[in-house]
Amino acid sequence: LADETPAAAAPEPPPLLRQPEFLKLWAAQSISQLGDQVTLLALPLVAVLTLDASAAQMGFLVAAELLPHLFFSLLAGVWIERSQRRRHLMIVADVGRAVLLASVPIAYAFDALTFPQLYAVAFAVGTFAVMFDVSWSTLFIAVVPRRDVVDANSKMSLSRAISFVAGPSVAGFLVQVLTAPVTLLVDAVSYVGSALFLTRIRAQEPPVERDGNGVLRNLREGMRFVLRDELIRADLGCAATINLFNFVFHAIFVLYATRELGVSPGTLGLALGAGAVGGIIGALVAPRLEQTIGIGRSVVLGSVLFPAPLLLVPIASGSELQLGLLLGAAEFFSSVGVMIFDVSAASMTFLRTPDRIRARTAGTFRFVNYGIRPIGALLGGAFGTALGLQTALWIGVLGALLGVVWLVFSPIPRLREVAEAA
Repeated sequence: LADETPAAAAPEPPPLLRQPEFLKLWAAQSISQLGDQVTLLALPLVAVLTLDASAAQMGFLVAAELLPHLFFSLLAGVWIERSQRRRHLMIVADVGRAVLLASVPIAYAFDALTFPQLYAVAFAVGTFAVMFDVSWSTLFIAVVPRRDVVDANSKMSLSRAISFVAGPSVAGFLVQVLTAPVTLLVDAVSYVGSALFLTRIRAQEPPVERDGNGVLRNLREGMRFVLRDELIRADLGCAATINLFNFVFHAIFVLYATRELGVSPGTLGLALGAGAVGGIIGALVAPRLEQTIGIGRSVVLGSVLFPAPLLLVPIASGSELQLGLLLGAAEFFSSVGVMIFDVSAASMTFLRTPDRIRARTAGTFRFVNYGIRPIGALLGGAFGTALGLQTALWIGVLGALLGVVWLVFSPIPRLREVAEAA
């Protein structure tokens, strides 16, 4: 009888905003993502404004940062799952990225900046990003109670949305005032700030599984789980299709906006920042939308609303103000869509994945979903060179809209809620 008394029951965790370990993780992620958005605009602008990049060179630059996801995600999932110091790996990844990005303005100051250095920095930054993001999935489960998974995902997506607002605006302003290479110092500082918050987290990480299996067997197990689960498989197929064509689009977007449309860096940054207010709205409404129409329909809605508004970009014309408003509208509605899609899909995948293979599954998902992106970037550079920048943008948007086909022929549109994995 004593076991049935309230005193014997596990204590209920406090509300999410009163959980200090989550707040530290949230702060680290928020600072890092703000810096990511500064770099997302500043690094291509270094190539365009400082080194006069061509469409092909822009494709190579974006691909260099994304190729590590293709090369290392699977192995990182298995390796990190066997590591007992996953939080320390994230700290190393933050510090490594800070040092790499700081090397760009140093080289620029000595008139020694070259495309090979930019490619090398982009590739190394992408490698550390794989280490950080795969480790993050295991730290998230250690910090966030299962009861708060959707709420925590929504708050982290809200931070991402806010970074979409502030990051490009800050980057555009700093590029005009300080030049693009010097702006990368802001991102270097942000990664140091993220690392400092991570050093203060005190949470018991999930135990290391000692199953005696070899690396290849563990790789197969993670891949097998992802491909056999009818929900995760369809979600991954949709996300990979969108990302393939989305990076055809984004590999040449900055080049098109600045060179073909004549938009200044400041206007481009303000347009992207103002437009991405939609991301905040998307992150805020996603949990309620899940409750109202079901998690499956939320995933479907987000998968369409993510790429469709980008149709405004290749048809944009007019004065600089009109161009800024059109680009801002495209980013606004696209950001609403991507947040709805990300929050719903991430919660669905999290609840379907057993803890013991979480890092392997994250590595497999990243291998496919992120590994497809450098292919898209290279195709974007090739299409932009052979067919013209505007035609390549059309291919990117229309191709991304095909991602929803994966969901239509799966159980996801009929899904109200997700049963947890055993």
